[in-house]
Amino acid sequence: MEKIDLIIEAEFILPMAAEASVLKNHALAIHQGKIIAIEPYATLQKTYQAKEWVQRPHHILLPGFINAHTHIPMNLFRGLADDYPLMTWLHEHIWPAEKEHLNEDFIRDGSLLAIAEMIRGGTTCFNDHFFFHDTIAETTLSTGLRATVGLCVAEFPTAWAQDATDYLKKAETTLKQGSPSDLITYAMAPHSIYAVSEQTLQKCKSLARTFHTPIHIHVHETKVEVEESLAKTGKRPLRRLHELGLLDSHLIAVHMTQINEEDIALLKETQAHVVHSPQCNMKLASGICPVERLHREGINIAIGTDGVASNNDLNMIEEMRTAAFLAKVVSENAAAIPAHTVLRMGSYQGAKALGLEKKIGTLEIGKEADLISIDCDQIELLPLYHPHAQLIYAANRENVNDVWVQGKMLLKNRELTSLDEEKIKHIGRSWGEKIKK
Repeated sequence: MEKIDLIIEAEFILPMAAEASVLKNHALAIHQGKIIAIEPYATLQKTYQAKEWVQRPHHILLPGFINAHTHIPMNLFRGLADDYPLMTWLHEHIWPAEKEHLNEDFIRDGSLLAIAEMIRGGTTCFNDHFFFHDTIAETTLSTGLRATVGLCVAEFPTAWAQDATDYLKKAETTLKQGSPSDLITYAMAPHSIYAVSEQTLQKCKSLARTFHTPIHIHVHETKVEVEESLAKTGKRPLRRLHELGLLDSHLIAVHMTQINEEDIALLKETQAHVVHSPQCNMKLASGICPVERLHREGINIAIGTDGVASNNDLNMIEEMRTAAFLAKVVSENAAAIPAHTVLRMGSYQGAKALGLEKKIGTLEIGKEADLISIDCDQIELLPLYHPHAQLIYAANRENVNDVWVQGKMLLKNRELTSLDEEKIKHIGRSWGEKIKK
């Protein structure tokens, strides 16, 4: 018998490949952080001798969720400024608070709070967009979670950088140094077309092409953004990005609530990716991304929670449920964006947007063992007829029982294994007292 690291068995396995398949009473064989077999229990018992055999009756195994857009240090601003439209929220509340409190300690502590929340909610990879990217990467790596860390670029001064030249220099330095681990990848992250000049966007594009990274940007988030772009240039933001050469299969366009037929055609033509953050968009009254229409056009759509300051959580199951419900009511079609489709958006399609689809996003032989288990032996989840639908329409993050990244267990029976929960809660309380003053 072949000796391997780990076997995980469960009542149901959802590989999340293109078809909505459900494997019953199967198990995953994992060695050196990768999936090497998916077979019925009995078959694996005869083939492999595992150092650890995890049995999860009444559980669903599926790929870990991929939060395709967030700002993890902003967990320390949870509930700081609610019930405002985006520009008021940004200019009068969030940016002033960042100016007062932003430093390396804030970044590290906010990141730890967010990472703990994400692990407990089944997220195994996130795509971040914030300052102090080196601290975010270092903190994430210390916990064992996977991330694409945005190399944030803006024109305005912060505690991280003084101007666009400074932001770009720091981004280039990091890219030249390379990633400290295969769990960390990078993306160029200009804030938006209204907060970054076209010259700076061109420089972001140049760095992204040289170092083969995606570009992660807020775009078409509000009606005001589109109207101001039209007044200033006669062109919509997406058209401007296209003419600057940024709109292609490496662009991650976040929000996209204000789009028309021209925009949809551009997205389809260039194969750019869209990140849908429905709860944040609704809370800030920014608008609704026409997800059902984009899906029909074959445009890749991922799911992101945005930051806790505007959401106010990092709950991917809830975000996917909201995305599904919103698509149905907007299209007046109950069959729009069914459960398997929105689960794909929260897993494989997120990986595709980040350029990681060959490594993660589905449970397949050769892919890295980033996966979660959902405990379905709960009153709220019984009876269980259709696992995909049960996950989206009935489950919540409290049903996430275990989390593995590269085969390493980060959550075991709802207990964090790489983080001290009491220490994390103390961090949250301490910063709350400091910021309230």
